[in-house]
Amino acid sequence: MSETDTSEAPRRRRGGGRAGRIAVREAAPERDRRPVRPGLPAGRFKPLTESDMQQVYDTAVGLLEDVGMGDPLDEFVEAATPVGGWLDDNGRIHLPRGVVERAIETAAKEWIWHGFDDDQSVHVGGEHVYFGTSGAAVMMYDHETGTFRDSLAQDVYDCGRLVDTLDNLHFYVRTVVARDMVETRDLDMTTAYAVMCSTTKPGGSSWFEPEWVYESVEMFDLVLGGEGEFAKRPFIAANNTFVVPPLRFAYDSARCLVAQVRTGMPINLLSALQAGATAPAALAGALAQAVAECLGGLTFVNLLSPGHPCLLGLWPFVSDLRTGAMSGGSGEEGILNAAAAEVGHWLGLPTGVAAGMTDSKVNDAQAGYEKGLNVGLAGHAGANIVYESAGMLASLLACSHEALVIDNDMLGAINRTVRGIEVNADTLSAELIGEVIAGPGHFLGSPQTLELMETEYLYPLVSNRDTPEDWTEAGSRPAHDVAHDHVVATLENHWPSHISSAVDAAIRDAFPIGLAPQGPAIEAAAS
Repeated sequence: MSETDTSEAPRRRRGGGRAGRIAVREAAPERDRRPVRPGLPAGRFKPLTESDMQQVYDTAVGLLEDVGMGDPLDEFVEAATPVGGWLDDNGRIHLPRGVVERAIETAAKEWIWHGFDDDQSVHVGGEHVYFGTSGAAVMMYDHETGTFRDSLAQDVYDCGRLVDTLDNLHFYVRTVVARDMVETRDLDMTTAYAVMCSTTKPGGSSWFEPEWVYESVEMFDLVLGGEGEFAKRPFIAANNTFVVPPLRFAYDSARCLVAQVRTGMPINLLSALQAGATAPAALAGALAQAVAECLGGLTFVNLLSPGHPCLLGLWPFVSDLRTGAMSGGSGEEGILNAAAAEVGHWLGLPTGVAAGMTDSKVNDAQAGYEKGLNVGLAGHAGANIVYESAGMLASLLACSHEALVIDNDMLGAINRTVRGIEVNADTLSAELIGEVIAGPGHFLGSPQTLELMETEYLYPLVSNRDTPEDWTEAGSRPAHDVAHDHVVATLENHWPSHISSAVDAAIRDAFPIGLAPQGPAIEAAAS
């Protein structure tokens, strides 16, 4: 065919049995028959050997016994010394191996991170893997202006509303810092409120002062109907960076940790060291230090309250050694997170890692490959909770609404690879292959194709699979622009209503909430 003929060439027919396929798609499968779903079993990728993990563990418990943890609270010293711990002349608390191993034995191996909707609850532990958000970004990549600005309380709420609509994000831990809140009480209470009200999925936040932990739990109890109800059904978990690497307690965070234990709040025990800066540049050494710090925190939590719901928050970050800056999207970060997840599995403890931390400043090719690599490795290594997996830019300095939507597609695809391939007599399809060869010559209209269309295959929300011709005719729009449409539609129309206007008014009467009433119903009741 000549070049002049190509514009007139008929397009290849891509379908067959189209009406049947449309009918199948309109009848969405039940939740447990969807191609991907929360909590799929994972852990096939194993970057460390058994010997490697034993050496990492031995080094970690050796550090806790020989070096100890600096600046312990009095509560920690009082809990550890009766069981064999000791305080040295430099004020470091030492934990014998046996004390740490008893804590591992008594630690909660599985627990429920509740959603307001029971179907959204997260089963933490075992082989389950879930993807969601986290962060303390100080900037938003503004979806209206396409520029960076300070993050606000409204952004905390709006990010949660977006997460509420995105099927492949299973929980919402606050993504940004509400920089319009000046006082720590206002910041802690407003952030907890915004997370709680923005989604029915499990939520999470952080606190600066223990007093605001107790006050937040009062607010949570009010929502659930009475004092003590939150401890029975915790729907908010704490991200607590309780340690200043290397191996020293962060005073205010440690005080918050005690408050979180006393109120029944689940805790992500975070070690956020940085290889080459606050931890050894050797990746094995950074991993061993992170394990030591997290096991130190776990030991003290279980001395205070055996079996308290916790995660080993193994977040070993890495540096670009040319500059000392964090490099969240690097291959080193990916393999370190995967190794951390494997060690957590090996210990039998619920484990969370941070993946999806691109160094790119926009939603470009760099962001795509860095996030895909890092989140994919973390998921396949079996991290129970994959934080930071959507929305973040600029090495965690910024968050983007459009990135949340784009990354939702990425997470669905990754979760589909985690699910794997079911191999049995039916799926091998030998009989069907013979029937098709003897009959129509294609599988497009076969009952198996129609049956598996919505249970075996996943379809993206914004990613484009059109032909170049169709894509061009539709405006040649990149994924960012399509995601922007979803952002605008969601922020204009989606107003979660699980907190009634009466309860919202009671909250505002009792606590300092620095976020204006949200949604038509709440706004009308407040006016």
